[in-house]
Amino acid sequence: MSAVLRDAPRLAQMREPDLAAVLAIENEVYSHPWTRGNFADSLRAGYQCWTWRHAEELIGYFVLMVAAGEGHLLNLSVATPHQRRGHGSTLLLEVMRMARARGAHSVFLEVRPSNQGAKALYRRFGFRQVAVRPGYYPAHPGREDALVLTLAL
Repeated sequence: MSAVLRDAPRLAQMREPDLAAVLAIENEVYSHPWTRGNFADSLRAGYQCWTWRHAEELIGYFVLMVAAGEGHLLNLSVATPHQRRGHGSTLLLEVMRMARARGAHSVFLEVRPSNQGAKALYRRFGFRQVAVRPGYYPAHPGREDALVLTLAL
């Protein structure tokens, strides 16, 4: 009998054919989701775009840009039925590992003040708030600020 976990989720580089499934999650979890163009541009720019799959099902994904010794987490999302099961933590650990491997000394991100789940996740990992970007996100109605969080690697 093999000790290999065949049903464990796996990380894979995001590709153009993944975008339909990525957009399905994006549209499910955000009131103002990224567009297909946002993801396609990130792929073309060579950002770290990764999917998290269980068998063939897309569970989540992230987009990370690393430059000048900093990682910028642009997007990290987990499909609603899979939230609060440790997938976000696993993806965030992978973000930190990849950023460090590419020479980043820190990771920063923006998060909506209203996104309690994401804020709790980042707080558990030691992210701290360093700034506020006023009116950064579209919201209903108007705009919502972004909290800028950072973590030293």
